[in-house]
Amino acid sequence: MQQPVIVLDVNETLSDLRPLAERFVEVGADPGASDLWFAATLRDGFALSIADVRPVFADVAREAARTLLSRWRLDRPLDDAVEHVMAGLRDLSLHPDVAPALRRLSAHGFRTVTLSNGSTSLAHRLLERAGLLEHVQQLFSVEEQTAWKPASAAYGYPAAQLGVAPWDMVLAACHPWDVDGAIRAGLRGVWVNRAGAAYPGTFTSPTATVTDLTQLLDVVAEPILDDQAPGVRSARP
Repeated sequence: MQQPVIVLDVNETLSDLRPLAERFVEVGADPGASDLWFAATLRDGFALSIADVRPVFADVAREAARTLLSRWRLDRPLDDAVEHVMAGLRDLSLHPDVAPALRRLSAHGFRTVTLSNGSTSLAHRLLERAGLLEHVQQLFSVEEQTAWKPASAAYGYPAAQLGVAPWDMVLAACHPWDVDGAIRAGLRGVWVNRAGAAYPGTFTSPTATVTDLTQLLDVVAEPILDDQAPGVRSARP
């Protein structure tokens, strides 16, 4: 059986966004502002995509930060506070499980790519700083190509570029909406559930669930990719 192409989401799945909470606090906002900002960024990007606009992630994120930070009494001008937060986005690190996961997949001959609603430059910087670029075949972004994930065209884009069928790709993401979108587009979807959260019943069940990316090899190396409808599976501990 042909090995599937592994497609990795970037924001939160690979990158650890938790340090951004400190950035918001440093300018005078509450720690919870970071989660609100990321949710607002996704909301606005999705809305623009539905309106047939091709939003740039950094632009949407910057304006979401500006709107949110305007609610607080900041210790610096609003524009300076926004740029302080955005600088943190450029300097994020990977989750601890990412490096061993990529090395395991590479050692077993799997082709791995990234697919982000953000820019390829951010993904490149993130992986380059960790010394992991050699383990990723290609970096894909929806920017200027398709609507944001979870639009079906977003997943079809890398499939077309790589010359493979969607069914021959497995997306791994920590966002249930991304997993659902991938499955609806014909891919298999693995949910990376680091937080032990409940999967929303409104979304299509994941093909498999792992608690961190090091378990991804365990599920993609097994025959979960058959002709039957995918069911929920968990990686072995």
